[in-house]
Amino acid sequence: MGASLPPKEANLFKLIVKSYETKQYKKGLKAADAILKKFPDHGETLSMKGLTLNCMDRKNEAYELVRLGVKNDIKSHVCWHVYGLLYRSDREYREAIKCYRNALRIDPENIEILRDLSLLQAQMRDLTGFVETRQQLLTLKPNHRMNWIGFAVAHHLNLNGAKAVEILEAYEGTLEDDYPPDNERCEHGEMLLYKISLLEECGFLERAIEELHKKEPKIVDKLTYKEQEVSLLVKLGRLEEAANIYKALLTMNPDNYRYYEGLQKCFGVYSETGKYSSDEIDRLDALYKSYAQQYTWSSAVKRIPLDFLQGDKFREAAVNYIKPLLTKGVPSLFSDLSPLYDHPGKADILEQLILELEHSIRTSGRYPDRTEKEPPSTLLWTLFFLAQHYDRRGQYDVALSKIDEAMQHTPTVIDLYSVKSRLLKHAGDLVAAASLADEARCMDLADRYINSESVKRMLQADQVALAEKTAVLFTKDGDQHNNLHDMQCMWYELASGESYFRQGDLGRALKKFLAVEKHYADITEDQFDFHSYCLRKMTLRAYVEMLKFQDRLHSHTYFHKAAAGAIRCYLKLYDSPLDSPAEEEDGTSKTPSQKKKMKKQRKAERAKKEAQEKNEESSASGISKSGKRQLKPVDPDPYGEKLLKTEDPLSEATKYLKLLQKNSPDSLETHLLSFEVNMRKQKILLAFQAVKQLLRLDAENPDSHCCLIKFFHRVGLMPAPVTDAEKLVWTVLEAERPSISQLLEKTLIDANKVFFDKHEDSLMHRVAVAEMLYTLDPTKKLEAVKLIEDSSNKVVTTNGALGPVMEWKLRDCIAVHKLLEMVLVDQDAASRWKSRCADYFPYSTYFEGSRSSAVPNLLNNLGSKTPVNGSASHPEISQSTTSLISNGNLEAFKNLTI
Repeated sequence: MGASLPPKEANLFKLIVKSYETKQYKKGLKAADAILKKFPDHGETLSMKGLTLNCMDRKNEAYELVRLGVKNDIKSHVCWHVYGLLYRSDREYREAIKCYRNALRIDPENIEILRDLSLLQAQMRDLTGFVETRQQLLTLKPNHRMNWIGFAVAHHLNLNGAKAVEILEAYEGTLEDDYPPDNERCEHGEMLLYKISLLEECGFLERAIEELHKKEPKIVDKLTYKEQEVSLLVKLGRLEEAANIYKALLTMNPDNYRYYEGLQKCFGVYSETGKYSSDEIDRLDALYKSYAQQYTWSSAVKRIPLDFLQGDKFREAAVNYIKPLLTKGVPSLFSDLSPLYDHPGKADILEQLILELEHSIRTSGRYPDRTEKEPPSTLLWTLFFLAQHYDRRGQYDVALSKIDEAMQHTPTVIDLYSVKSRLLKHAGDLVAAASLADEARCMDLADRYINSESVKRMLQADQVALAEKTAVLFTKDGDQHNNLHDMQCMWYELASGESYFRQGDLGRALKKFLAVEKHYADITEDQFDFHSYCLRKMTLRAYVEMLKFQDRLHSHTYFHKAAAGAIRCYLKLYDSPLDSPAEEEDGTSKTPSQKKKMKKQRKAERAKKEAQEKNEESSASGISKSGKRQLKPVDPDPYGEKLLKTEDPLSEATKYLKLLQKNSPDSLETHLLSFEVNMRKQKILLAFQAVKQLLRLDAENPDSHCCLIKFFHRVGLMPAPVTDAEKLVWTVLEAERPSISQLLEKTLIDANKVFFDKHEDSLMHRVAVAEMLYTLDPTKKLEAVKLIEDSSNKVVTTNGALGPVMEWKLRDCIAVHKLLEMVLVDQDAASRWKSRCADYFPYSTYFEGSRSSAVPNLLNNLGSKTPVNGSASHPEISQSTTSLISNGNLEAFKNLTI
């Protein structure tokens, strides 16, 4: 390194390297310039100067200098190493690996280059190369612990666990008997636990348990030791010993659900499905009763039996569990019990039980069978629970009457406002829900969660500007614009993107969706630093888990939503190409003068916002400790206009579609989007593949049916094949069609009719059939509309629930209205559907229901009308519906002092 230079310049070169390592970049540049005055073509100095400039954000100069350095001294391992570091800083890992390999051809035993190469191979999951590089490092430095561990981990990741165990045992053979010293006991204990987990993974269970018992004195983490031991004993079938250890673990933590599950396995009364015979239920009941006496303070021991008990036993256990929590006032009680609503009959028992408790507290002020009086707050939390219960069952009138009564009882409890906001959202009044959520936020301005909930409601109501102002109340002062992005606040970006998409602002919607995708790229990059850190600190089990998590990172729900949102934007952009969000928002139905007015208004809004951002920027920029003025990075495309100018929206959509197909292959939405994209791209076989995947996942789904009919209808309209490729496609389709049972010896019209006969009671299935009828024969439009209008909203049986609960869902009815309006283009039918749904969903702003905030003089509309989704006619609910306060507007609250 710098060997070809005279002594003075060689010392200066060492100073450049030292300055780079200590981040004294100006000093390093000065030294580099001093060498280059005398030796302007010295390759290694040119490369180091380039690397230093790269750290000062002068990337173009950096690449020029480094390339010049490599050109001048192509046989220098330093130049190639620096070139690799430059690529690595720009996340061009494959190019960096090539540079490192070139450096190693020149200096094959350079430890530093080998270490850097191994990190990149782990990052890129080049596992074979990773094993080879780690072996070289171990051969060169066998007295270094990290090299042994790295070699073992490399074999483990390369699915060779037995070899990894051999390497760890060989490493242990090099240690003294009294190893480790006190300051290394934790690291050594972690290594031993990692080795035992490897033995378990390879199936050497007896050997693993022997090793665990043998090395017990050297393992510091005793809790993990016990958990590992009990896991091995259960797998070995030594259930009695395992049960004793689980009992010991329960004395340490009687609220750990996994310990109870393990104990049930040991006693032979565990079921993955949660279904048990009556004998098993009796045994489980006796088991948990004995533990309830032993661990009186444990909530898990009281809650778990509710999952398997039935009938009167369930009722008794539920009463004993619920009463103390209502008295105590636990707001999360309903969330805790909500999984029970999926068990047949349990929701009805809970309803009867809570209504009895409510009636008893109202009349006598105490629970049934109790003498002591309950505090007044017990009634409040009982009403709070009932409101959420009726919300879950779709009986919004009853739910709202309960929550209003609770609010009159104690108007200062914030949870009541949050729950009423959620109720109104479910009922369809998004504007009132946002207003009420904001009211809850104003009651506690220091609560970040309530602030976030309020922002979410505003975005659902498409109040994006207000939501942004509310969200930045909890960001750093002066850096508000980019702070939500820097914090990777993905729920906000997704909700914001969905809102922009609904409003037709595709540019900003795309910007938000792609921001989420960038967060996932950043999370993938963040693992890089851990490749060396975890080997050094010996957190090996956590490291391997982290790598497995990274491998399935893109299957996370948020990424799926962002990718699907981006694809929908690109599809819309392809269907109606637009130059700017302004034009997009204008639409084709407006006159030129209206469009001009809209553009002018939009321009004024932008100018105002840019002026605001400029003021924020000037106030945010401050002087740092080093004396530099720190300026916030300016977003060059705040409205996503550059994203809209893409030449090929479908190729952009395909990029994200491939990620979904790889990481979410079991999602219907993935294959629905694949069908839409590939049909537009004329990729017939890929579209057919999407149809087959849809039929595999859910052949009875209305969307699957629509895609199947659309596909073969489109294929039927195509001209006869001419080229060899087209003939091959036709041959494949003809061979595959008989394998689709839905079309076996049937025309498309017949297949559509069969589907209708099978699902005539379902609204969305009828709608799918009607849409396909119109697609196959546009002259049958009136018949298609009649099919939809003949649907009946049936009452769902609820076993004694208050009032009827209707089958149709608000979201489905909105989709039907849009279909009638946009696809079938029948405005009269759409209007009739809207007025019909306004009766079913009186709180819906979309359908302008009589009780929604979309209707003026709301209070005058309340009163005599009998609601469809549940009524308040039960004796326990004597309040008139006129007592409903205006949604999200509490006049009485203004006079309260908090």
